Amino acid sequence: MMQSEQARRAYLRAMGIDVWIPRDQVDVEPGCAEAGSQTVSGDLGWEGLRNAVAACTRCRLHESRTQTVFGVGNPAADWMFIGEAPGAEEDRRGEPFVGRAGKLLDEMLLAIGEKRDSVFIANILKCRPPNNRDPRPDEAASCRPYLERQIELVQPKIILAVGRIAAQQLLQSDAPVGRLRGKVHQLDAIPLVVTYHPAYLLRSPSQKRKSWDDLCLARRVMAGAAE
Repeated sequence: MMQSEQARRAYLRAMGIDVWIPRDQVDVEPGCAEAGSQTVSGDLGWEGLRNAVAACTRCRLHESRTQTVFGVGNPAADWMFIGEAPGAEEDRRGEPFVGRAGKLLDEMLLAIGEKRDSVFIANILKCRPPNNRDPRPDEAASCRPYLERQIELVQPKIILAVGRIAAQQLLQSDAPVGRLRGKVHQLDAIPLVVTYHPAYLLRSPSQKRKSWDDLCLARRVMAGAAE
C-alpha cells in the first residue's frame, strides 16, 4: 500500500471518520497479524476460546476496554442472537445486551418461549468501540474468527442477526435492515433471520410489530427444522 494512502487513512481516522476498505487491504496494526488472515484454532473449546478473547490485542480496541464481552447463554442453544458491539454498560458488566435494550430483548425472547439462558447471545465485536461508534472493518475482521468459532461450538439451528451492523457483517451486505428482513438467509447452511435492534425499537416503537413478524418467521423456520 502506498505511504500516501496510509497517511490519508490515518488522517481520516484522527478526524473521527470511519474508513471503509476491502478486507484484503486492511492496515496491519503494530504487533498484530493482518486482520483478514487471522484464524482461531478449531481445537479451541469454550474455556480456551474465552481465554483467547479475554487476552486479545488484535486491534486497538483492547486499549480502551474495561473487559471483553464474550457472550452468554446456553452453549448448545438452538437459537443464537448476534448483535453489533458492546455499549458502555456491557463493557462494565462483561455481558451483551443489558440495560433497557437488554430488557426488551428478554421480553422478545419470552414472547417466543425462550429465556436468556436458553439461547446464546454474542456480538460481532467483543470490545466496546469508543463512544459507541459503529465497528470499523478491520475491527470486525479481527473479531470474526472468534464469532465463527462460537457458531461452530454452539451449532445453532437458527441465527438472529440483531440490527444493521450485525446483519451487514454476517451477510457481507450493505443493504439496509428493511431490505434484509422478512426473508430467510443462510450462513454456512444455518438459517439466518434479520431483525431490528432493541435499541432501535426503543426509539421507534412503531416498528415493534415488524420485529414480532421477524420472530414469528424464525419460529416457523424452527418448527420446520423440528419436523
